[in-house]
Amino acid sequence: MTYNILSALAVFAFVSSITPGPNNLMLMASGANFGFRRSIPHMLGIGIGFTLMVVMVGIGLMGVFDTFPVAHTILKVASIVYLLWLAWKIANAGSPDQGTSSGTPMTFLQAALFQWVNPKAWTMALTAITLYAPDRSLLAVGFVAAVFGVINLPCVSSWTIMGQQMRRLLNSPARLAMFNWTMAGLLVASLYPVVLG
Repeated sequence: MTYNILSALAVFAFVSSITPGPNNLMLMASGANFGFRRSIPHMLGIGIGFTLMVVMVGIGLMGVFDTFPVAHTILKVASIVYLLWLAWKIANAGSPDQGTSSGTPMTFLQAALFQWVNPKAWTMALTAITLYAPDRSLLAVGFVAAVFGVINLPCVSSWTIMGQQMRRLLNSPARLAMFNWTMAGLLVASLYPVVLG
């Protein structure tokens, strides 16, 4: 892989990882509701889960969509339903300081598995493999996955830090509820390209 291709891949990985999407919005909400430390399993689940997803897409899952176009529709419906459910959970999350808190941070496994119904993650993985590992060789796929693994985790972690910093402003139940409902609304809005696509 040439320096120019590596640079382009690194920029693509950074831009696609740092921009708003379901993972980042949920991490921001997690940072605000549970703090950075309790959100670490969620962040690691995204970073490792997405890296594994890139590998799996590169070594064969892309072909499933070519062979069975209905698989794309099934994935789309599952993604929409699951993201709507997550938005509801975020909207109704309570402060961890409240004894009646209904929310808990996402676990490592939940976050890793979420990548498989995350429309943005699928778009990122399919685009990365198409552009930077078109031959789908194991070496090229592994390299693309490694670049994403190195770049993705710090990017998504920055959203948790932003959420944690917002905790100072969210020091009343009304403000926290408004923040959670806003995050839930943004998560639903992130479905717009999926519904139209």
